[in-house]
Amino acid sequence: MNENQECMENYETISEEIKYITNSLVRLKILATLYERPLNMKDINRTTGLSYSSISSNMFGLELGGFIYRSGNLYHISNTTELYVSNILELKDTINLFNKFFNILDAHIVDMIPEKSVAQLYLLGRAILVESNEKDVYRTYNIIQHALNEASSLKCVLPFFYGDFNKYINDLIDEGSHIELIIPKNIKENFEYFLNLENDNVDLTAFNIENAFLLVVTDKVMILGLFKEDGNFDQNRIITSKKEECIKWGENLFENFKNKINK
Repeated sequence: MNENQECMENYETISEEIKYITNSLVRLKILATLYERPLNMKDINRTTGLSYSSISSNMFGLELGGFIYRSGNLYHISNTTELYVSNILELKDTINLFNKFFNILDAHIVDMIPEKSVAQLYLLGRAILVESNEKDVYRTYNIIQHALNEASSLKCVLPFFYGDFNKYINDLIDEGSHIELIIPKNIKENFEYFLNLENDNVDLTAFNIENAFLLVVTDKVMILGLFKEDGNFDQNRIITSKKEECIKWGENLFENFKNKINK
């Protein structure tokens, strides 16, 4: 058997196994529950709310197919199935995320976000979309300014010059906070005039890309803003979160983008 044929057969086997898992919500629910921890039949019933008969019939098929195995009175998922379920749950979370943030992802420039960060978008599942309205037209900017004011450290992609933001960043620099900034080369002089960028606690990177994105990551919060397809920054919408996994995603995005522009 040549290598291509073997790869094709392996692919077909994996496809059939994933299809078997996903074409039954009962099976998927059981596996998602066992993905968290091994359980006995009673705990599976209590956790999922499924009937014993439904659990029993599906568990038989899952065990026969090698998706799960029993040790004592506890059921475990196999290592391969754990990988399948992990990918399925991440895909589900990503799809839900696109639906949740449709207003900021649709008709916006997102291709500047590195692939590594796109692949981890599911980590933003607990982030929220904040939108300005007629009663509070500066809502998003106020949130960003508050984040900068409360920060003890800062990683920031700032694709435009805005005086009020820079005031708070300057305060952080003067306080000796560690600051990492990524700014456009074409307006670098504006930042140099206002900010003390020669300070030892400031790490500055300049880039040539137009219409990148706005990113603010502090020790307390992550904020992401995007440009619209017409080239204007969407000042009416931001994605933000104080959750640890969202802040970590923002930190990774900062590093991935920095690596991208330094290549």
